Amino acid sequence: MSTAIGRKPTSSVSSPRRLKLGAVLGGLVGLVLAVWLLKSYGVLQIFAALVRVGWLGMVALILFHLPQMAFSALGWEVISGGQGPRPRLAAYVLLRWIREGVNNLLPLAQIGGEFAAARLLQRRGVQLASAIGSTIADLMLEMATQVLFTVLGVVLLVQLVGHTQVSELVTRGLLIAALGVAVAFAALWFGLAAVIERAVMNLGRSLGWPATARIGGLHAALVGCFRSPGRIALASLWHLVSWLLGGIEVCLALHFFGRDVGIGPGMIIESLGQAAKALGFSVPAAIGVQEGGYVVVCGALGIQADVAIALSLVKRLREVVLGIPGLILWHRSEAQPAWSLTDTPGGNR
Repeated sequence: MSTAIGRKPTSSVSSPRRLKLGAVLGGLVGLVLAVWLLKSYGVLQIFAALVRVGWLGMVALILFHLPQMAFSALGWEVISGGQGPRPRLAAYVLLRWIREGVNNLLPLAQIGGEFAAARLLQRRGVQLASAIGSTIADLMLEMATQVLFTVLGVVLLVQLVGHTQVSELVTRGLLIAALGVAVAFAALWFGLAAVIERAVMNLGRSLGWPATARIGGLHAALVGCFRSPGRIALASLWHLVSWLLGGIEVCLALHFFGRDVGIGPGMIIESLGQAAKALGFSVPAAIGVQEGGYVVVCGALGIQADVAIALSLVKRLREVVLGIPGLILWHRSEAQPAWSLTDTPGGNR
């Protein structure tokens, strides 16, 4: 593999440039959209809605997100269970924190956090192929359960307001997303890892992780994560719980806005808002895309656009408050020397 790379030095340079150019262009598009939304719906009204949340509301939302993060980490740990020795659950919670911080705050497409987490898993003694394989498997399960969560949102939306353009548009998007997830899982058994290996190597060079050029056994590691139906079901359950907690978080935020809604509308806003964010994966932090999605979904439920944008901004503020410590933890973890799982008693759980 290293010989092939050596024969094509231009590819290792052009790939990072393309990644950076894509992130810059995506960020500019998202920024323009965000500015347009703020200008169109009134900065003062949006700011007034934000003020109503207050410090107590922000603290409550920040604390409420911690269990959601923990359930996501639990799903990751469960699907990694068949990949030999692994860190304790606390390590997965910490790495999930870092994943979210990188994805939400750094100018990368929304997969940089998974890459950083896989690197830190390797530094904690997990084999490179297993670290990357289990992280990819967790991401695939997260995508699959998000499709189910979005289905729930569409069903609730149809029940509350009937068939609308929003529900029809999301339904079409769901069919495409479900097909994409199905193809990804099917391709997993037919050499998808070979494609992933090339993508990981390109991303590794762009982010300064040359060790990915020596990756081996990724296919076996990735397939191994899905050999146990029990682990798949349990990991999926924990991810679904995490998604559902996100819907409750929306209800809590709207309560502080003075707009109490039932659990149903909260689930609709969160599921369809997150679906819009996922569609904007190429835009760093989905800036502008998330806000636009909230405006459309909340509008279908009779919630004003200024409240919808303020809701999105409150979630972003929570991401910043939790993301900055996550980035600090990432920096400190990278600075620490790598260690083996056998270096400390009880390294395996």
